[in-house]
This record gives sequence, structure tokens and C-alpha cells, in this order.
Amino acid sequence: MGLRLGTVAAVAAAIAVCAGAPAAAATINAQARAKVVKPLAIESRQNLDLGTILLASGSWSAATVRLERSGALTCPAPLTCSGATQVAIYNVSGSQGQTVTISAPDVTMVNQTNPAKTLTLVPDAPASVQLTNSGNPGSNFPIGGAITIDSTTAGGVYVGTFDVTAEYQ
Repeated sequence: MGLRLGTVAAVAAAIAVCAGAPAAAATINAQARAKVVKPLAIESRQNLDLGTILLASGSWSAATVRLERSGALTCPAPLTCSGATQVAIYNVSGSQGQTVTISAPDVTMVNQTNPAKTLTLVPDAPASVQLTNSGNPGSNFPIGGAITIDSTTAGGVYVGTFDVTAEYQ
């Protein structure tokens, strides 16, 4: 029995040593990252002007006058377009190398002599702009647009205001 008691004591001592030993620790490294960008600023540099549009006589519909961002004007028959045209120019500034999403919803243009008469300008804005520098001078981008008129469109000067939004992607 003495032998047995000694064996039990040895086993108990071994169990106590194993139970008190800490498990092997595992360590892994992880990286922390933060991207800091300058606040965006956007400003208007030039207004859009479609020039003068002469309506033809007779009955016709859906003639679309379009001023591309490049400055090219499309003036379909039966219309005659004249005068100086210009695209709108906007400037956006922020952090260099960042891509900025541009949005410009349709613009309601109101006849200045008869506010009940309106036209809808559908802007031709870039989907995005890549910032080529930080802060000033920023990056310029053009916005063109198109209006659709018909033989019943009231004469007069139509004016509307763009709502252009720039957001980091």
C-alpha cells in the first residue's frame, strides 16, 4: 500500500504542476489606418448661357437645344440659334489625388416676364472629377445642358439656378 500511496502522491503532484501552468499565448499584429482629407469646397466660376433661340413658325414639338461640356452647341431645325454661348464652370478643391463625385439635378428655368411658364434644363455634368492638387487653385469642371422646346413655348428670358453637389468617393 505504501507504494500505491506514493504513486498517487506523484500523480497528484504532476496534475497540480500541469493545472497551474499557463497555456501558451498567441499574438498577431494588426494595422490601424486613418485617411484624413481636406474639406471639399465648391464654387461657381461662370454661368451657363444657351444664347438666343429663335422659334420657327408653324406647329412642331420636341426640339432639343444642347450645349455640350465641350462648348459645342446643337440647335436642330426648325430652330435658329445665335449669340454667345458658354458652359457653366465650377471649381472644386480638397485633397490632391481624391476622386470627387459630382451631381447636378435638373434645373427649372422660369420665364422672367411670365413666371407661370417654365423650361427644364437637363444638366450635362461629369460623373466625377479627379483633384489634381490640394487646396487652391482646385480643379475646374464644365457643366453643359439641354432644354426641349416646342412651337407653343412662350418667348422671354428663362433663368434657373443649379444645385451642384461634390462629394468624396
